[in-house]
Amino acid sequence: MTVVRSRTLRRMRFDKTLDVERAMAIYAHPDDAEFGMAGTVAKWAKAGVEFTYCMVTNGASGSQDPDMTRERLRDIRAAEQSEAARILGVKNVVFLEFEDGYLEPTIDVRRAVARQIRIHRPDVIFTMDPTMRYGGGYVNHPDHIAAAEVVLRSINPDASTRQMLPELWQKEHLEPHKPKALFLMAFGAPDTVVDVSDVVDTKIKALLAHRSQIDEDSVDFIKGWMKEAGKKKRYAYAEGFKVLRFEDDRAPRRDARREGRKAPQARGRRASPSTTPSRPARRRR
Repeated sequence: MTVVRSRTLRRMRFDKTLDVERAMAIYAHPDDAEFGMAGTVAKWAKAGVEFTYCMVTNGASGSQDPDMTRERLRDIRAAEQSEAARILGVKNVVFLEFEDGYLEPTIDVRRAVARQIRIHRPDVIFTMDPTMRYGGGYVNHPDHIAAAEVVLRSINPDASTRQMLPELWQKEHLEPHKPKALFLMAFGAPDTVVDVSDVVDTKIKALLAHRSQIDEDSVDFIKGWMKEAGKKKRYAYAEGFKVLRFEDDRAPRRDARREGRKAPQARGRRASPSTTPSRPARRRR
């Protein structure tokens, strides 16, 4: 990974085909990003990438305390998320405030997420893998699945297609946008592994900022996930992703028939733990 300076933003070269100036993580709850991708966030932010967090729900369901209220927990978790983002070097934090535990990929949620993508125009979007539903004694939270499903719908068609949600460009003057790549937090079968050995302490510090959710005795277990993710590449600590690359719409289209592809290409205009846990970390939700 190399860093290239431009006149405005610093452009990070992730590999030969992917340069990144802006990135965005879209996720359901405070602390979701810190679990599975905060090492990569810290590494990219340190390299000069402008990072935006977009938290879809308000986190108000994440407590077993009978004396806690949803309103108080919402405020606590928003403050924790803001602190974690500051530690990681995240520039923008967006709170969409949908209700924790009740999230569905409705058109209102889709519009809200597409709006933020069109505003911030990320080169790369991070989210969870919506196909992960259970494994290793863990049942995935339905909000995680719903938020990730919304992200997939934003790429095709919500954020990328002019005549989808036309009010976003007609009334709000937000042009369509499609990222260069989508990074899905991989549970057990990543195709891309990011070495985060030099920022692991930053990740853990950000994770522990979520004091209402995370116990310090979970740190060794979380580091264990990261060690396992790094073994194949001999990294001390790593995070794993499934990565989807999207064509630049300005480039000539390849002949799908020659390449044997049966599915149509997405229409649009240019405008996690890394392994499935054998047991859940000590997290209060």
